[in-house]
Amino acid sequence: MERCDWAANSDVLNKDYHDLEWGTPVHDDTKLFEFLVLEGAQAGLSWSTILKKREGYRKAFDGFDCKKIILYDEKKLQDLMLNPDIVRNRLKILSVKRNAEVFIDIQKEFGTFDKYIWNFSGGKPIVNHFTLLKEIPAKTDLSDKISADLKRRGMNFVGSTIIYAFMQAVGIVDDHQEKCFRKR
Repeated sequence: MERCDWAANSDVLNKDYHDLEWGTPVHDDTKLFEFLVLEGAQAGLSWSTILKKREGYRKAFDGFDCKKIILYDEKKLQDLMLNPDIVRNRLKILSVKRNAEVFIDIQKEFGTFDKYIWNFSGGKPIVNHFTLLKEIPAKTDLSDKISADLKRRGMNFVGSTIIYAFMQAVGIVDDHQEKCFRKR
């Protein structure tokens, strides 16, 4: 069974993520928020580090429930900064609360975050046809556009490269290599 090059020689956690999740269209708002948080947390780190801390994030951030997260007080935020099960970066932790507030505003405006985010791709995945790993971009004009809109709305840790990784994770783009068994 051939996989994308980045997953072919990786550990079980990365292989499972590739085989079961990466590039699969996600339409659940809680899951979409989870990936926004995790991709933002990854900035400057490896995805393997974040995958290993994923359960810690789920527990620390109340299952990525935005309605609970927006109620976090200073004590809760300080406790999170001491939590070894997540990336203990003050700006990244504070961004989760801020981004939850904006996420809820987007839900109010569009009905769901799903409707908002998938509108950028016309409601369906963008299927790319890359043979080599080096052909896959770190960002695109579309990720630039989404990033700019999220920043305008007040989100943090949503630069174009982070957003492109998010788009790959939630299946807005399918960047599985042509040889990969997961290619549509």
